[in-house]
Amino acid sequence: MTTRKPATFKLNDPSVIVRDPDDEMVRPARGTIQITPEADPSQLPVTIETPLAPVRRGFRWGALFWSALGGLVVLGAGVSAIRLIDDLFALNPGLGILGLVLAVATLIAVVVIAGREILGLSRLASIERLHARAAAALLSDDRSEGRVIVDELLKIARGNPRLARARASLEGHAGDIIDGADRIRLAERELMTPLDQEARRLISVAAQRVSVVTAVSPRAVVDILFVSVAALRMVRQLARLYGARPGALGMIQLMRHAVSHLAITGGVAASDSLIQQMLGHGIAAKLSARLGEGILNGLLTARLGLAAIDVIRPLPFAALPRPALSDLAKDLLNKRAGDE
Repeated sequence: MTTRKPATFKLNDPSVIVRDPDDEMVRPARGTIQITPEADPSQLPVTIETPLAPVRRGFRWGALFWSALGGLVVLGAGVSAIRLIDDLFALNPGLGILGLVLAVATLIAVVVIAGREILGLSRLASIERLHARAAAALLSDDRSEGRVIVDELLKIARGNPRLARARASLEGHAGDIIDGADRIRLAERELMTPLDQEARRLISVAAQRVSVVTAVSPRAVVDILFVSVAALRMVRQLARLYGARPGALGMIQLMRHAVSHLAITGGVAASDSLIQQMLGHGIAAKLSARLGEGILNGLLTARLGLAAIDVIRPLPFAALPRPALSDLAKDLLNKRAGDE
């Protein structure tokens, strides 16, 4: 293979031929120079995560069991309350009236709590559907679907005052002629950038707290309790940040989805490889056993937070980079080094 020295050419030179990369290879004429321009990075296709198709299941016997059991408990509680009120009226009319008032107050509270739980589950389901629709629209580049998705995203963002400027900027482009995928990427850059930054801060703070407490805690039971409470609090904060605001049942469902996503994406294995790489560079020699255990728990907490972001974020990562565990690990190690 012959090589030549670097040289400069003018594009308007007749001896310079600019060839399309899609054209077949043609042997250039003698004395001519053939140039193939490189593809513009902005025009390259963006890798879009494909949403997992829901698994179709048959008849759910577990749901029937818990529903029937819950119905029996409610019926038993209602019959017991009626009998109690009857006994109170038989004993003293004043006590009967007091018992009736307390029963009505309890019933109202139960209805309000149930309504809030149903609203939280509905809000969580709507965000999941919006995420799936946005991923599909990024692939299909449907203009009308992209406009509808951005409108629904703006409705969710109206409850967050920190997104007021981003909403105003995005609403200013409502009348512009933009492709569906580009409109969704614009919405992601405007609305998700401050939320992703705050989410990273919340995860970093939670990981640091878990690392510190588990490093100084004398009991394993205290470690388990604190890690569980810190993980639940972190996931709830992330859900409220992205507009979900789930209740108790919504938190159970969200934690189940986050753990499932963590298992599917191999997050635990990624955390283990990262920790092994860190320890392989000589960090283990500088850390005590308890401090190393604290860093391990902090990294696993951070990985759970990243999985929760993938589940609760209304839009998939397309225009913005996905938060990396390595960045959070650097923050955690820098924090521990600063404390020492």
